[in-house]
Amino acid sequence: MLVLIKGAGDLATGTAVRLYRAGFPVVMTDIAQPTAVRRTVAFCQCIYDGVTEVEGITARRAADETEAQTILAAGEIPVLADPEARILKQLPFDAVVDAILAKRNLGTAITDAPVVLALGPGFTAGADCHGVIETQRGHDLGRLILAGPAAPNTGVPGNVGGYTRERLIRAPADGPFEPVAAIGQQVALGEVVARVNGVPAAAQLTGIVRGMLPAGIWVTEGMKAGDIDPRCAVHNCFTVSDKARAIGGGVLEGLLYFGRRAGVWNG
Repeated sequence: MLVLIKGAGDLATGTAVRLYRAGFPVVMTDIAQPTAVRRTVAFCQCIYDGVTEVEGITARRAADETEAQTILAAGEIPVLADPEARILKQLPFDAVVDAILAKRNLGTAITDAPVVLALGPGFTAGADCHGVIETQRGHDLGRLILAGPAAPNTGVPGNVGGYTRERLIRAPADGPFEPVAAIGQQVALGEVVARVNGVPAAAQLTGIVRGMLPAGIWVTEGMKAGDIDPRCAVHNCFTVSDKARAIGGGVLEGLLYFGRRAGVWNG
């Protein structure tokens, strides 16, 4: 059951990890300059570096369909800079998972594959996809929704350690991003963690830097550029998050549930 995951950020990567370990071959796509801040646990990092590893699983940049097939045959995950997901028409995918998390549908259709799943708000199960996976923290996180939408976007980051908006590092101006603190580094409230055109961005809490955009990427004022984890566990910076694992479990359930009904999964 060949699966295409659109998006290769940290939540998409957590999903890919769970599917890969369950035996599903996975292909991923992203934009040419990914903006995932949790780069140490995001397979999209291989678009910059050529290859990356998360929890012992290797993802490798692929230029086209042929390279993607070679990487799959080697037991790795191919990632293509392919925001339009043209690869969907080039390989025999049994399932598509929209994990772009744009809070709106950027072009996924229920007819894209025998099984089509989507993460979070912006999709309606039974209309533009077969199933939606709840991404909002809380009781229903990771739930497979068989009819209707996920919870609406609140615009407020999930509560971690008693903090919500304070966890985020946002670009203080337009321009090339300059990280000052590194992922895994402990920082204090008020400490400068990044700059843009000389304008500083300061930590709004004390904790561990869990995510940070790469140096040189162009940002706009207010754009999410990193995050700080108040739990101060360095290990969390280099492993798939609890949220990503829960969402990945919901996707796995959806593949099995709809795959049997579509006749593409007999496990």
